[in-house]
Amino acid sequence: MNFKTIELELKNDLAIVWLNRPEIHNAFNEVMIAELISCIDSINSMDEVRMLILRGRGKSFCAGADLNWMRDVSKYTYEENFQESLNLSKCFYAIYTCTKPTIAMVHGAAIGGANGLLASCDFAFAEESTIFSLSEVKIGIIPACISPYVTKRVGEFGSRELMLSGKRFTGKEAESYKLVNKSLPAVELEDHLLSVINLLRTSGPKAMAHCKNLLFNIANKDSLDSALESTARMIADIRASEEGQEGMAAFLGKRKPAWIEDSDRN
Repeated sequence: MNFKTIELELKNDLAIVWLNRPEIHNAFNEVMIAELISCIDSINSMDEVRMLILRGRGKSFCAGADLNWMRDVSKYTYEENFQESLNLSKCFYAIYTCTKPTIAMVHGAAIGGANGLLASCDFAFAEESTIFSLSEVKIGIIPACISPYVTKRVGEFGSRELMLSGKRFTGKEAESYKLVNKSLPAVELEDHLLSVINLLRTSGPKAMAHCKNLLFNIANKDSLDSALESTARMIADIRASEEGQEGMAAFLGKRKPAWIEDSDRN
């Protein structure tokens, strides 16, 4: 697949999506937003891909919105402005609902809307020196499209602090807010990523996809009452599935399930 603003690298069972505008610190515009949506949609259908890694080329993960794009948007009609904003929301939603485990690797800077990209991933790991800011209020706007995902990670009052102040903070502070799962020195980050990848490889690929769907429903749709039946039905379906049968047979037979043997060959 050919893209103008991102790059897709397929490496064994990994899909590595690179934000690829290093000359402007990977600031996003309408083209990058559309390409990310299209790329993730394609990855969802790739059976050989076990997980998605989101990274940035150059000195930064992402500096937020492209200033030239923002200048153009400021001249749009209300309807044009709404459609551009809706596409941005769809981009974060595509990452959040990706059927594969998603991992954001953050370095340099994560400003404004960049925090929506990392917050909508299942895992986010950052270099300690990374500069974060939800800076929208500083230019008289609000972090609207990223707010569902940041608030899921940080909680209401942590989000109030970060969004109302627009303050800058570093990787360790991002970890304390739970905006990222882990913050480490740059020299340790790749080893940590590899350890997580290897851990995920021991989980059933289809089980992880079903687990993501389960968590989506529990967090966003189901009441406790409706979950009584839906969760029971889901586990009954999974136990009867090919992967579920293989996993239970391997456990009882004290052997590795087939998906781990496949991963050992990567």
